[in-house]
Amino acid sequence: MQNSSTITIIFIGDVVGKPGRRILGKHLYQVKLKYKPDLIIANGENSAGGLGITENTSGDLFAAGVDIITGGNHMWDKRDSVDVLVNNQSIIRPMNYPESAPGRGSCEFKINDDLIVTIANLQGRVFMEPVVDNPFNVVEKWLNSVKTKIVILDFHAEATAEKQAIGFFLDGKVSAVLGTHTHVPTADLRILANGTAYQSDVGMTGSLDSVIGMKRKPVIDKFRTGINQRWEVAKKNVISDMTIMDVDIATGRTVRVEALRIFEDKVTNLQV
Repeated sequence: MQNSSTITIIFIGDVVGKPGRRILGKHLYQVKLKYKPDLIIANGENSAGGLGITENTSGDLFAAGVDIITGGNHMWDKRDSVDVLVNNQSIIRPMNYPESAPGRGSCEFKINDDLIVTIANLQGRVFMEPVVDNPFNVVEKWLNSVKTKIVILDFHAEATAEKQAIGFFLDGKVSAVLGTHTHVPTADLRILANGTAYQSDVGMTGSLDSVIGMKRKPVIDKFRTGINQRWEVAKKNVISDMTIMDVDIATGRTVRVEALRIFEDKVTNLQV
């Protein structure tokens, strides 16, 4: 916590496989020492072998210091993902999936006796699976039932235009709209006019020498031939992209933002 009037929240970009979990286990403590966050959120839908989430992989993230795990379109790619979503209140999936989908689309995190933060997950529709409901309408209706001033939204979507549109649509209604899914950090981190922190994509926690965290050759071969390949998680030159926010407790507006990238092979990433 930066001071008595703000809280500090860290959002970690999509964690890809064991290398992503490993760097957080080794170095997230350095980030915590420097920034003293009140809440750490990470997108974990790719934490199990690059696709999906399991009890073990979510456990690794929590052990590293993550408080809340958000998801996306790969949340059900592993056999035990359903049990993970049903049994753990600190793991959420996009709220605009059908009502029959397991899990929940939002959760609350208690900072202290007087302060609760709401974390929500939403998925885009452009270039994504058509099964989800309209994210604009769903989140607008959902916000009518939210009682907390501080709301952090992970918008898991492909199209930059759709992400920007929902950012402006929610400006002043939530504390932050942070994009995930593309695994490539965007240089548009800012605070919008009415106090909402916005970034089209936070980035990735995985191998920099990869295609969105996966070994390069199979992905290149797929693009060249059109034939499906076996994708494997890349392991070298691992980084973690994060967005750090200071949010005003009284108003729920973000007052400071910072993008951070740490490297696994540089143990002195941060001066703490």
